[in-house]
Amino acid sequence: MTRNIECTQFDLAMELLIENGFDGIADSIGILMNGAMQIERSRHLNAEPYERNIDRKGYANGYKSKTMQTRFGKVSLTIPQTRGTDFYPQSLERGLRSERALKLALAEMYVQGVSTRKVAKITEELCGFEISSSEVSRASKALDEQLHAWRERPLESCPYVYLDARYEKIRHGGIVVSCAVLVAIGVASTGRREVLGISVKLSEQEVHWREFLGHLKDRGLHGVKLFISDAHEGLRAARDAIFPTVPWQRCQFHLQQNAQKYVPRQKMKKEVADRIRSIFTAPDDEEALRLLNLFCKDYREKAPDLVSWAEISVPEGLVVMKMPSSHRKKIRTVNMLERLNKEIKRRTRVATLFPNTASCLRLVTAVAMEISDEWQTGRKYLSLD
Repeated sequence: MTRNIECTQFDLAMELLIENGFDGIADSIGILMNGAMQIERSRHLNAEPYERNIDRKGYANGYKSKTMQTRFGKVSLTIPQTRGTDFYPQSLERGLRSERALKLALAEMYVQGVSTRKVAKITEELCGFEISSSEVSRASKALDEQLHAWRERPLESCPYVYLDARYEKIRHGGIVVSCAVLVAIGVASTGRREVLGISVKLSEQEVHWREFLGHLKDRGLHGVKLFISDAHEGLRAARDAIFPTVPWQRCQFHLQQNAQKYVPRQKMKKEVADRIRSIFTAPDDEEALRLLNLFCKDYREKAPDLVSWAEISVPEGLVVMKMPSSHRKKIRTVNMLERLNKEIKRRTRVATLFPNTASCLRLVTAVAMEISDEWQTGRKYLSLD
C-alpha cells in the first residue's frame, strides 16, 4: 500500500509539471509532501490505511488542511491526524524550521531599514511574497519560543564535549562587528552526538565563554571526561573556572597548523609535519613522549623556536592517550564540528549581515537544532558500552 501511495503521488506531481512547467511547482510539492506525510503516519502507526494489525500503535483520524507560504508560492497541505497517539509529520517540521529562520533573518533586515535592494530582492525570492513588520513579529515570537526552549532544555551526562567558535557579521551599536557564535557539541553516554548549546557573543573573551559554559553546567551537563578544543586563552580560562577538574585535549589539527609558523625554512615544513603526525599517531603515551623527545633533540639547533613551542604545546595534544584507544581517532580534533559550521556558513552567507544578535542567534539555533535532531536519530558516533 505504501508503495502504491508513493507511485500515485509521484505520478500526479509529474503530470502537473508536464502540463504547467514551473507554474506547477507549488502544487507538485504539495502533492509530494502530502504523500510523504501519509507514509510517515503509516510508519508511526505501524499499520497501512484500513489494515487490521494487532501491533498498530493508534488510529488514523482524518486530515487537517493548511496552506503554507514557501519560496515556490502557496502550497496546500493536508496534514494527517491520529487518534490514541501523538503525531506530527517530521517531514513537514524539520525541513521548514531553518528555512523559516532564514526568511525571518532576511525579513528583519528589510523591515529595520538595514538591508540593501539586493537583500530585499533575495527576501522576496526566498519567501515568494512580501513580508510585513506585523508578519515578522508574529512569526518571530512563535519561532523564538521554540528555539529558546531547545536552548534551555535539560542536559545529561556527556563524556566528551567539543567546543569551538565561528564569526558572523552583525550590526551592533550602529556599526558592523564580527560576533562570535559559540558552540558546544557532546557525545552522550548513548554514543550519539548532540548540540549541547549555541550562543552569540561579542567576542571569545573569558567572560563570554564563562557565561556559556556556566549555562551548560546549570542545565545539568555532567560526567565530562574530556574537553576537546583549540587553545584560545579566553576559553582556556573559562574552562578552568567552570570545570576545573576535567582534562583538556588540544585539537591536533590546529596544532599541526600552528607548528608551521615556527618552521624556519620552507623545505623543512613537510618533514616537520610528518614527524609531528607520527607523535600523534603513536600507539601509546610512552611512545609518543619518546618521539617528542627525539623530535626536540633533532631540531633544537636547526629550529630552536619550533622546539620551544613543541615542548609546551605538543603534550597538550597527547591527553587523548589516556582515553580508550578505540575512541582516540574521533576525539583528538574538533573536526567533527565541520559539518555544523559548514551548514551554518551556507545559511548565513545568504543573509550576509544580521541586523542584531537575536536575528543571528535565531538562524544558527535553527540550523544547530535541525542537525542535532538528525544526530540523535542516526547511528552512534562512538561505542561507549
